[in-house]
Amino acid sequence: MKNIFDLKHTIEILARIDKLGAHSQPSWGKMNVGQMLAHCSAFQDIASGDSFPKRGWLGIVIGGFVKSIMYNDKPLPHDMSTIPTILFTDERDFEKEKVLLKQKIDLFQRNGPEKCTTHPHPFFGKLTAEQWGIGIYKHLDHHLTQFGV
Repeated sequence: MKNIFDLKHTIEILARIDKLGAHSQPSWGKMNVGQMLAHCSAFQDIASGDSFPKRGWLGIVIGGFVKSIMYNDKPLPHDMSTIPTILFTDERDFEKEKVLLKQKIDLFQRNGPEKCTTHPHPFFGKLTAEQWGIGIYKHLDHHLTQFGV
């Protein structure tokens, strides 16, 4: 499985981000491209241990039972709900969000698994660094596919 801690997978993701444009349209979902980039950036903050969204009751109850969707080889479902604190509905500056996300991905990859958060995922709960690395790649792939890159 692809893992953001593998440099070749990071390079692939960064190249795909570079293919996005300010007017890229999603094939599904409600976020525009700037909002999606901000959402992915905020998810990076969680994985890096820079943000600690509170676990919701649903995640506490079922998160552990379904967490393998974060790190198995199946694509994420298109209609999967998101963590409320990283769902953006306001307008975002596309170029600014693009640069910021690329910087965060690069830093996360360079820091390696050792610097990955040990704090639980807000829905899925405790993840290993390896699971985070796969999950980060999978999350980014999901949203880049959403926007056709």
